[in-house]
Amino acid sequence: MIMATVNEKLESYGLKKVLNYLDNNPEENVPKLISWLRKFDREGLYQNAYDMFDGFMKDPSNNWNRLITSLYTDIDESVRKKTFENFLVYSSILGSQKKNKLVEKYDCNIPWAILMDPTSACNLHCIGCWAAEYGNRMNMSFDTLNDIIRQGKELGTYMYIFSGGEPLVRKDDIIRLCEENNDCEFLAFTNGTLIDEKFADDMLRVKNFVPAISIEGYEKETDFRRGTGTYQAVIRAMKLLKAKRLPFGASLCYTRKNAETIGSEEYIDHLINLGCKFAWLFTYMPVGVDAQPDLMATAEQRKFMYDQIRKFRSTKPLFTLDFWNDGEYVNGCIAGGRQYLHINANGDIEPCAFIHYADSNIHDKTLLEAYRSPLFMQYRRNQPFNHNQLRPCPLLDNPGRLSQMVKKSEADSTDLVHPEDVDSLTEKCVETAKAWAPVAKEIWENSEGRERADWKADKEAKRKEKIQEKANKKKVKVSTF
Repeated sequence: MIMATVNEKLESYGLKKVLNYLDNNPEENVPKLISWLRKFDREGLYQNAYDMFDGFMKDPSNNWNRLITSLYTDIDESVRKKTFENFLVYSSILGSQKKNKLVEKYDCNIPWAILMDPTSACNLHCIGCWAAEYGNRMNMSFDTLNDIIRQGKELGTYMYIFSGGEPLVRKDDIIRLCEENNDCEFLAFTNGTLIDEKFADDMLRVKNFVPAISIEGYEKETDFRRGTGTYQAVIRAMKLLKAKRLPFGASLCYTRKNAETIGSEEYIDHLINLGCKFAWLFTYMPVGVDAQPDLMATAEQRKFMYDQIRKFRSTKPLFTLDFWNDGEYVNGCIAGGRQYLHINANGDIEPCAFIHYADSNIHDKTLLEAYRSPLFMQYRRNQPFNHNQLRPCPLLDNPGRLSQMVKKSEADSTDLVHPEDVDSLTEKCVETAKAWAPVAKEIWENSEGRERADWKADKEAKRKEKIQEKANKKKVKVSTF
């Protein structure tokens, strides 16, 4: 077992004391906090972020300044403090420092966040959703979920995200996990329809749970995929959370049917007015035998989303993250444990929420054993999958790469209802990938992301070279002995 060192405990204490700067007056105290974080962040993990924060906190009209200020005016003080503490102290700094050391030691990916499904059950039946066909067939026990978190923390992971199914089918267990792991931050992708007064009060009590509520656009678009009445239920949930001064955001899946709506300025303003502090964006993936490939966004729609989100990042007080179009900021694909992975309700440890293949199960292997398994090592050895990091995905953007890794690792389909051949899945993405490639090339050649990618690729090559040198030295010592 990897125990916290005395130095880690002292750093934790020091960082928590520094966070007292954030009790009030963000314009004056956020720059002080940034100055302290620079000192604690000895590995320079977030220097660019510190520079950015320093800049926009000097301008009251800046949209990021307005977003931070809204966390003081709109969010309960004790919840805000706990969120800052868990996210900054444990997840972003202490956890990352521990994780990076262990990545070097074991030469494997260790994720910043673990996405896991408490259950496959869901109270809705959304069009094109693979989970809809499972029903209440799979569940992980509370003890299993808690043990995943225990193992994860030992390896430096303090961020946990619930999906499903509908995770709030397991409300009581989720709240208990939040209580027993007070140093972790929890988020859930939820349809929002099960959020009620009692659950909101539980959120206020534990302080370390944030929902990302799925919404497909306005009423027409949302109810098209999720069923009549769903939109109004989502709006009720958001109004309740806003009234309780709780943080929440939106989970947006853009498809051929709704991309223009979700990417419109009017809609982003609508989310901000509802009280959303962040929006996580996904493009529709044709996963599962009942998937509908005709819902996949076109290349023109994906470029539209690319352009719109970047425009809003300089104008709207809303934190946005697009899991495909933001590859240039994170050196390509973040799956396979590089920054995150997925554990389904059956315990299968998958590289990604959209990649339903595995060679490990949490009931048979530890997390560390899974991270060093053939499938996850295939991801580690092959990332990034394309130098053009606007084509990050081994399935959607680079057909054939996923098939190659699944076959080399002898991983199996984890779909218990209709196992899906990886070549059949890949085939559904070929035309979309072909259409996106020239568009991505044109954007990439005129993007600042190219320089960042070259720098990161060089840094990664040097890191791997360093690991190999250490491995070679060990071999020499063994042979000499």
